[in-house]
Amino acid sequence: MYFYGTSCPKAEHIVKDYVKQHIPNAPSVAAALLRMHFHDCFVRGCDASLLLNSTTGQAEKNATPNLSLRGFDFIDRVKSLLEAECPGVVSCADIIALAARDSVVTIGGPFWNVPTGRRDGVISNITEALANIPSALSNFTTLLSQFNNLGLNTTDMVLLSGGHTIGISHCPAVSPRLYNSTGPGGIDPTMDSEYAENLKANKCKTATDNTTILEMDPGSRKTFDLSYYSLLLKRRGLFQSDAALTTDSTSLAFINQLLSSPTQFFFDEFGKAMEKMGRINVKTGSEGEIRKQCALVNS
Repeated sequence: MYFYGTSCPKAEHIVKDYVKQHIPNAPSVAAALLRMHFHDCFVRGCDASLLLNSTTGQAEKNATPNLSLRGFDFIDRVKSLLEAECPGVVSCADIIALAARDSVVTIGGPFWNVPTGRRDGVISNITEALANIPSALSNFTTLLSQFNNLGLNTTDMVLLSGGHTIGISHCPAVSPRLYNSTGPGGIDPTMDSEYAENLKANKCKTATDNTTILEMDPGSRKTFDLSYYSLLLKRRGLFQSDAALTTDSTSLAFINQLLSSPTQFFFDEFGKAMEKMGRINVKTGSEGEIRKQCALVNS
């Protein structure tokens, strides 16, 4: 904690102030930064490898699951403020972790500790992103193995999925459940039929729509709350990967525990899972580097 206490004492305040200044005007960016942190940590650990550009289009950010990420410019602007204050000191990896936490807090979500001192990686590989970032179309077994590989367990997976309480998505992540599944009209039999018909009539009107925005927690998207889990039990999870959380007994029992507990329990447990995620394969000491610009390795 407070790794920059002497080397850049204002670092965490600078991040927090920038977040507090801008997130209230653009609250959906909180979800984008939370997702960025998740996608970064799941590939080579929390090392900002996600931010690197590739001249040949072979970096993590070029992988399909990362093409809809937002917030790169937000991170760059925070980085420039920190470079002005303490050149070459604060890593891009720490900026992502701090900005994700501060933005979730700013929209009324849970607080969690963010230990710092992560260093920035120098490798970014499109293939690794495709292999390691959990897919919206995955079943429980596949999802759990990807989380287990990184030291996360079933409850961590259920909790981190709860970030979808503030999420938005686009039709390609759900269209296979509406058009190409085994139920009547191509609808996934594990999805509430009324909900599915509503999505087909009003949102994903064709199987190829890739622009319409969907709320992952309809009616409550701007609030960090338990309603995402309530929807899962009504078979109204948007993704296959959301619905999958109800197909395992351990996972389902934990969802029921969350729903029968005060929201503060969810907040506390979500925070613990986020802190755990933020420690995945971090680079410290002399590993990696402190990038001067988040999209480029130092020359």
